[in-house]
Amino acid sequence: MSCLRPAPARRFRPTLLALMAAAVLGACATDDDSGSSPAPAPTYAALELNIAHINDHHSQLEAFPGTELTLDGVATQVELGGFARLTTLFKAQQQAGTKNLLKLHAGDALTGSLYYTFFKGEADAKMMNTVCFDAVGYGNHEFDDGDGVLRTFVDQLLGGGCDTTVVSANVVPAAGSPLAPAGTPVHKPYLIKTYDGVKVGIIGIDIAGKTTNSSRPLATTQFLDETATAQKSIDELKAQGVRHIVLLTHQGYEADRRMAAALSDVDVIIGADSHTLLGDFSRFGLSSSGPYPTVEKNRSGETVCIGQAWEYSKAFGLMNVRFDTRGAVASCGGQASLVIGDSFKRKNEAGTFVTVDEATRTALNARLAADAGIKVAAPDPVAAGVLAGYTAQVDAQKARAIGTASQALCLVRVPGETTNRSGGVAGCESANTLARGSDAAQVVAEAFLRASKRADVALQNAGGVRTAIAAGTITMNTAFTVLPFTNVLVELEVTGAQIVAALEDGVANHLDSAQSNGSHPYAAGLRWALDLSQPKGRRFSQVEVKNRSTGLWSAIDPARSYVLVTNDFVASGKDGYATFAPIYAAGKFVNTYLLYTQTFADHVTALGTVARPAAADYAHQKVTTKAGVVLP
Repeated sequence: MSCLRPAPARRFRPTLLALMAAAVLGACATDDDSGSSPAPAPTYAALELNIAHINDHHSQLEAFPGTELTLDGVATQVELGGFARLTTLFKAQQQAGTKNLLKLHAGDALTGSLYYTFFKGEADAKMMNTVCFDAVGYGNHEFDDGDGVLRTFVDQLLGGGCDTTVVSANVVPAAGSPLAPAGTPVHKPYLIKTYDGVKVGIIGIDIAGKTTNSSRPLATTQFLDETATAQKSIDELKAQGVRHIVLLTHQGYEADRRMAAALSDVDVIIGADSHTLLGDFSRFGLSSSGPYPTVEKNRSGETVCIGQAWEYSKAFGLMNVRFDTRGAVASCGGQASLVIGDSFKRKNEAGTFVTVDEATRTALNARLAADAGIKVAAPDPVAAGVLAGYTAQVDAQKARAIGTASQALCLVRVPGETTNRSGGVAGCESANTLARGSDAAQVVAEAFLRASKRADVALQNAGGVRTAIAAGTITMNTAFTVLPFTNVLVELEVTGAQIVAALEDGVANHLDSAQSNGSHPYAAGLRWALDLSQPKGRRFSQVEVKNRSTGLWSAIDPARSYVLVTNDFVASGKDGYATFAPIYAAGKFVNTYLLYTQTFADHVTALGTVARPAAADYAHQKVTTKAGVVLP
């Protein structure tokens, strides 16, 4: 019998295999080591790691003025976010000497404002380089304009004088393609950092199915299984002596929680994609989806700390993780904090928001300084200067008014969802709890129907509509922020049965296939009752079509042919709309060549003043949640 000493494990676990190995070693003992105790579990130097992170800024480089929060119990308008303020906060951590600081961006830097429409990532890269992230991950929207545009963005990011690494273990571009021109990808599967002599691995993971189905990567670019790739990379890092693992993921909060339970030896997951606000923000009038950090157990029963920092440069995440001498997470804490400016408006006696007096402003700033959930910050001068170089070029288009919203058009993806995506927009405080769902998506669908001369009904996926619309002036910037992509409208001839099947597709995509809930359907000229507690095929009932000539509603006829107008993304079968895919592939559609953003702008211009549709015209007439709750 050969007697070999086992290599020390990263963390000691008394498994059956370990006990058997100990028995074999006992049988191999010589007179010199007879009776000696088993080798003790390996010990490591304790480590403190601080992770500053953001995600999903989506080319939203400017702040959101007039955002309503509750401060000291009073409705208060603030200037929320702004990338230059994030730069201030990242630099403040460095200047304060924050121990073992790791700076991360979890992807979806691109798409969402005129800064991307006009500059295709250049402005984003230069702003990100005022932070100098250690690692940046890909998001699905990095691929919206293909691998070539993404490659230019990566070059600008990596050529900005920062020691930044783009990480993505499960994105495999073909040799000779833009992301691997010489055969080696421009990104790395992971980054290894050393703190206090201890190695920490940062692994990038992008959402596979959603990127393939919802964006425009090259057909030759592979997106490998997220969980299998993560475990493979963890095992590779362990073999290199890396003790602590951080996953930088872009797949959504719930997917992160599931992944944590499926992996061994993962310690931290810094996530993105679901635009999730974590922490308790009820005192500010905002709802969230869970605690920050969210704590789960990995496959081995060890602690995993999960964090995400909302969206659109509105929040700054800072997680503190402490590892013990076993190499395991001993504790994790921290905060995702709202980021605001230092000026405030409150209602006067006439009910108009006006700037508060200096004494009130000073007192508010002093109280907020003691609240970890919110950070008052001035824009970093360097970052503000970088942004100013681009701002003048878009101001003329941004400033052009196209109409007015008489009331807020709130943003919701799935009626009843936990996070209020319209948080801070006056009039949208409870939008996510109502059956009608997204006012904004409803109005966009109506714009499609107006633009099509032939269509009976219009369909829009929730994720294609990106922001709520506050009451007041609507500008071209509003249109391009709400609808930032380059989709065009197409018309399909489909049966009533195919329409209902497509609606079932859109909901099954997020309920059954665990893909993006951006697939959730909204429509104009079409309405229904939806029961999310039922299986696919039984969720939609009472589906009705509105006659464009008479305005009368009638039950959809499964055998009748209807003309449906939608964006080319949905029409081609993306976002899970599999019923449409063969129709589109066979060329049985009419391309209107109408840019969907311009269609919305034309609709607003034609109306002059836009309001929420009449209650009877909303697509969602009745909604029962997955838990069986009927929404008001």
